[in-house]
Amino acid sequence: MPFVTVGTTSVDYRVTGSGPGLVLVHGTGADADNNWAPLVEAVGHRFTVVAPNLPGAGETADQGEPLTVEALADQVAAAAADAGLREYHVVGHSLGAVVATAVATRHRAKVLTLFAHAGWVTSGPREIFQFDYWTRLLRTDKELLARLLQITAMGPETVAARSTRDFEEASAGFAALLHERILRQIELDSRVDISSMLQEIKAPTMILASAHDLIVPPHHQREMADRIHGASYQEVPAGHGLPFENPDLFVAAVTEWLGKF
Repeated sequence: MPFVTVGTTSVDYRVTGSGPGLVLVHGTGADADNNWAPLVEAVGHRFTVVAPNLPGAGETADQGEPLTVEALADQVAAAAADAGLREYHVVGHSLGAVVATAVATRHRAKVLTLFAHAGWVTSGPREIFQFDYWTRLLRTDKELLARLLQITAMGPETVAARSTRDFEEASAGFAALLHERILRQIELDSRVDISSMLQEIKAPTMILASAHDLIVPPHHQREMADRIHGASYQEVPAGHGLPFENPDLFVAAVTEWLGKF
C-alpha cells in the first residue's frame, strides 16, 4: 500500500481501478477499507479510486498533534496527486464529507464534482455535547460507545428488524473499529467550522442527507446545500451510518450522481 508524506504526516492510501479519478474520504472511526469497499467494488472498473486513511485510521502516522480540517484536506489532495490524479470527483461521508468539502475549496482546480453525505457546516452546542459524550465513553468503555452507536447510527427500519443476537453481533463489530486512536477525529468533530469555505466551491455538488440521521440531523445537510451555490440536495430513508447500514442504497446514490458527468 502506498504512502505519501505531507509535512510530518505519512498518509497511507488505497488506489485501485482505472479511468477518471475518484477520491473517497472516510468518516470518524472508519477507514478506507470498511467505509468504501462496496462502492469501490461497484465503480473500480470505471474509475481510478484513491481512498486515503485519515490520522487515526489504517497505517497513517503523524506526531499526534490536533487535527484540522484544512490539514486533512491537504493530505487527501496529496494522496490523489501521488496516485497520479490530475483531477477527480471527491466523495465524503460524515467527517469525510466535511473534509471533502474543504478539498473542493482548497484544491478547487482539481475537483470535478463533490458528493457529501452526512456532513455539517458548524458544530454547535448539541454536537459539542454529543462528541464529548463519545470521548468519555471511548475512554472508559468502548463497548458502551459501540452499543450507543447501534441505536443512533442506524435508521429505524434497520433497528426494528434486528434481533437481540443481531444487536450483540453488530455491537461487537463496531467495538472492533473503536480505538483511542480516533479520539482526535472525535475532537475535531466537536469544532468543525467550514462556514467560510462554502461560497468558494465551484464544482457541481450533491449533498446527501439521511432522513433519520440522529448524529448529524438533516438540517445540517440542508444548510450545506443552501450555502453552496447551485448544490443539489437529496434525502434517503436511512440513518447516519448509511454506507454500513444500506450499502446498496448508498452506492446507487453515488453512482447515479457520477453518471451525470
